[in-house]
Amino acid sequence: MTEPPGQRARIDHRLFDGLVVAVLLAVSVVSTVIYDLEDVETRPFDALCLLLAVVTTAPLAVRRRFPVTSGLAIGAGMLLYLVWNYASVGPLLVVLVAIYSAGAYANLAGALVVLVAQIAVTATHLIVEFDDLGLSAATTYNLGFSVLGYVGVLAIGRSMHRQRRYASALELRADRLEQDRAAEVRAALAEERARIARELHDVVAHHVSVMTVQAAGAQRSLPRNPQLTAEALRSIETTGRSALAEMRRILDIFRGSGLPRNLPEWITMRGPQPGVADLEDLIEQVQGAGVRVTLTVDDDVRDVPAGVELTVFRIVQEALTNTLKHAGPSTAEVRLSRTSDALLVAVTDDGRGLAAALDGRRPGHGLLGMRERVTLYGGTLAVGPKPGGGYEVRARIPFDHSERPAV
Repeated sequence: MTEPPGQRARIDHRLFDGLVVAVLLAVSVVSTVIYDLEDVETRPFDALCLLLAVVTTAPLAVRRRFPVTSGLAIGAGMLLYLVWNYASVGPLLVVLVAIYSAGAYANLAGALVVLVAQIAVTATHLIVEFDDLGLSAATTYNLGFSVLGYVGVLAIGRSMHRQRRYASALELRADRLEQDRAAEVRAALAEERARIARELHDVVAHHVSVMTVQAAGAQRSLPRNPQLTAEALRSIETTGRSALAEMRRILDIFRGSGLPRNLPEWITMRGPQPGVADLEDLIEQVQGAGVRVTLTVDDDVRDVPAGVELTVFRIVQEALTNTLKHAGPSTAEVRLSRTSDALLVAVTDDGRGLAAALDGRRPGHGLLGMRERVTLYGGTLAVGPKPGGGYEVRARIPFDHSERPAV
């Protein structure tokens, strides 16, 4: 199972802080040993020094969760280093990391507490070390230099604190926008599925109406013309298969789609839906709006189920609508062809293309609707800009040979 981003980030921080502790502990031990070898007038490295190095460095492992507590603990460890006269570079580096961590992860009051504590430790050490020698000027100089360095490190930490809060606010806003976008897409899909279900319902109702008329005709012709009756019964069978197939697709839409259950209130029978034969009227309307469109339909395309014809019409309608909205002055081509088991739809234009128009903006829900319709039949949809300019919509819609448009 994939871990949440926040959890992955915490694990990474722990590994990083553990590495920091290990490196600074090694620096503390090695620098103390080096000072010992140089015969500096300090306490030599021993087991107590090693224990003190561990106690002083270990609080950095929790510097993000407890920045003030770890900073004060490190200050106490630093004070013991100075009191027992151990010489090492490591504790100073640990102090700087502690001050930075307090500025980056604590509030301002907590960060100032750590800063004042570290300044107090440094001042105590300088006063004890230099004032005994009568070097008050050296004490002031070293203390001022140390305070300046501590304040600078704290300022860097506060800057990182502000940047992190700003980044967190941006991430939160992005998450909210993404949630809003997801909700908007779900609502659009539900609306589109409802529309598809309404249209398929009309297709089924038309099939049933045709079956009723054919059955009545078969009943009347049975005594006089048995052959004509047989043909009518075969037609009823084919139309019934098509109606059942479309009904199954309606049920597929409703399974887990969140669409309303009160069908009588929102489904009304309006008669047969548009199909391939209605594309010429659609293209005339588009041409009247200023886009030149050519239509090429293979001869065997018209012998397909009514639901497939409806899907083809809606795809071409949405593609040409996008051409009108986004392609600018252009020409478009609509081509319908057929393979042994599928209908192929291609709509292309040579304008600026939908991708250019949507640059930096959210796409509309028309593409979602086209994809829903094609997916309902187990087909595929490909949309995108063409290499030479313009935009292209291609769909492959499989269908069952046992289905045939009602007549």
